[in-house]
Amino acid sequence: MSVQRLFCGLVAALCSTLAGAAPPATESIVLGMGCFWGAEKRMAELPGVVDVESGYANGEISGSYNAVLALEKAIRAGQSRKRNHAEVVRVRFDPARTSLEKVLARFWESHDPTQGDRQGNDVGSNYRSAIYTTSEAQQAVALKTRDVYQKALSAAGRGRITTEIAPLKAYFRAEDYHQDYLVKNPDGYCGLGGTGVKYPGGEATPTAKAPARARPLDGARLNQQRQLVVFEAEDCAYCRQFKAEVLDHWKSPAPVVRTLAPEAPSGWTLEKPLFATPTIVLFEKGREVSRYTGYNGDQARFWKWLGFHLLTPAQQKIAFEQGTERPGTGSHLDEKRPGTFVDPITGAALFRSDTKFDSGTGWPSFFNPLPGSITLHEDVSHGMRRVEVRSASSGIHLGHVFDDGPPPTGKRYCINGNVLKFVPDSGK
Repeated sequence: MSVQRLFCGLVAALCSTLAGAAPPATESIVLGMGCFWGAEKRMAELPGVVDVESGYANGEISGSYNAVLALEKAIRAGQSRKRNHAEVVRVRFDPARTSLEKVLARFWESHDPTQGDRQGNDVGSNYRSAIYTTSEAQQAVALKTRDVYQKALSAAGRGRITTEIAPLKAYFRAEDYHQDYLVKNPDGYCGLGGTGVKYPGGEATPTAKAPARARPLDGARLNQQRQLVVFEAEDCAYCRQFKAEVLDHWKSPAPVVRTLAPEAPSGWTLEKPLFATPTIVLFEKGREVSRYTGYNGDQARFWKWLGFHLLTPAQQKIAFEQGTERPGTGSHLDEKRPGTFVDPITGAALFRSDTKFDSGTGWPSFFNPLPGSITLHEDVSHGMRRVEVRSASSGIHLGHVFDDGPPPTGKRYCINGNVLKFVPDSGK
């Protein structure tokens, strides 16, 4: 008996359960916010939430990831009229610690409920915004919070809420690998960015003061001809990764700035709202011309996106299609000044001019690259076996390397001049 009392003193809740007392009552509600990975993470952060589970709800088929994807494909092809499941999270919370209104306030703030059958770049009825209720009382609270948030959205100039609010009719737990996905993969994709409009009363963050909203950049202080803007968030693992892998080594000719504000620089325009971070937007003369969303460490993909805006069509053909300029027609063939030949997209140094020599081939030739500047790849195209040369920083095609060069290396790096940029030494 004394052992039981000691144990009860240490773990009172467990002892109550052992003594036959009912566990604390919890309530659950099912919410669709687009991709359930980010939804699970956002809802689990709310104090008072006991558990969040990813799943599929309110469709007319079996509940599995492959079945949902297959039906959505058939729907978009006009081959099925069945109702698909929405990717959802089942949120279980303790009413003694938080309220359903606070749970739904976090729901409204954490995604864009005005997009219909999509959430950002995720398009389909399986990504619809939804609240699936288990009682009439929940339905009433859901409708009330929708009306409250709609007023806030309308005041901010945003559109009408398209969120489906209905009783829960079917629910299937998602596969194990979808559960706690961003806990197991902390750098994983989380596309939820919200509208930036707060739920009136700040119900979603009762334990912490919301950070001050960042002011938009001053468009008049930026490059009017061409400007990259990286839109970030305070708690964004991919933003930190993009900064470490790309921005910290930035030498590209395209000017770049970072901001925590979700709006365009003052006087400038975005084509559509942001939905995830980081989002890198290319502006020309104050208007968005392209954006890159969802960086996940694929640097070559990012540089290729930027390259299609910085390079001419002739350069793109060489860089991305392994093309070759006609001999004697490329740039820098006669360049002899002291300086450095760099990647035209990243600005990373590739070759020094003191390693350049006249090979008589009609292409700029070098006997040595700068350390770490290139990568080599087997090339068996056109019935030949050659060694391709690519830029290590951007992955673009540069040319080929042969074993008929001068001392001391005996190598001839035969490079397309049109995908080189020459930077003369200072004062030369």
